[in-house]
Amino acid sequence: MSEHHEVQYVTLHGKRRAFVKIGEGPALLLLHGLACDHSTWAPVIDKLAKKYTVIAPDLLGHGLSDKPRADYTLGGYANGMRDLLTVLGIDKVTVVGHSFGGGIAMQFAYQFPERTQRVMLVGTGGLGAEVSPFIKLIQAPGWGIVMEVLTLPGLRHAETLVLRSAAEHLGGPLRKYTRDLGEVACILESWKDRRTRFAIRHLVRAVIDWRGQIVTMSDRAYLSAAMPMAIVWGSDDQVIPARHASNAAALAPDLQVEVIPDAGHFPHKDHPDRFVRILDEFIVTNPPASYNRARFRRMLKAGTGAPSLAASTLAASEAQASPPSCMTPATAVGSSIR
Repeated sequence: MSEHHEVQYVTLHGKRRAFVKIGEGPALLLLHGLACDHSTWAPVIDKLAKKYTVIAPDLLGHGLSDKPRADYTLGGYANGMRDLLTVLGIDKVTVVGHSFGGGIAMQFAYQFPERTQRVMLVGTGGLGAEVSPFIKLIQAPGWGIVMEVLTLPGLRHAETLVLRSAAEHLGGPLRKYTRDLGEVACILESWKDRRTRFAIRHLVRAVIDWRGQIVTMSDRAYLSAAMPMAIVWGSDDQVIPARHASNAAALAPDLQVEVIPDAGHFPHKDHPDRFVRILDEFIVTNPPASYNRARFRRMLKAGTGAPSLAASTLAASEAQASPPSCMTPATAVGSSIR
């Protein structure tokens, strides 16, 4: 866990939620990925807090939050984030989601468009079937027993030592494969808690099967035309391939895409200064979405999963009746964030 940011707690529906809240200004909700916690954002939190109110929670089942038998679906997590923001008195946010957190960010924007100003997805799930074979194995029979053995104190210490050493010392052509091993060591350390293993397994089963990712944004991508959205990826991502960013661009042509060279699955940790610049520029150059129920209803009626058809149908309907805009589309500064 991060030693630099005070962790606060709130109890929602009888379950304790841990979070960091720091800074003043427009609100940023930072959502971590599978088996991580708020500390994955540690390299960028202080930089962002100079200009923004940063909220970085430990998702239910992760970090210092409770790990109950509960709803670990994307919808359940989105509801939890809505309730946390409500308790904190925050009405609208820019949502930034990493990996699995990207799936939650997209779900949050879909369920609560009136509270979502912008969305940034970082090495996100939901844009293609491919995913690391290791993640697929989490749902395999006997996985819990294997993890119980691998996380025994002596063995776990040796494993994390080897992983961190490899991440630190193996460079050159192997660097793209070893750069994230330090994060893997942290994840392995967290799995010593049986409750964490339980939560992670149920979470994975909700979004992944043996063929890969089963939850996708492709059928709702046309809605991205109504909200500023950007994608950031590390070029050397070994967990979810960077080419998935191209899938997103094909589904939503107005999407802003940035692939960061010499970065893995955690580009915000590999290049924190660059990541902060990208996020800040995305916010500054894209006015917040403004929700209007009537236009959103027309988008849903027009939407077919094909962005161009949905957009043309919507444009035709708006030419006949021009009510207030639902969500102000992003004014792109080109095909990618500079």
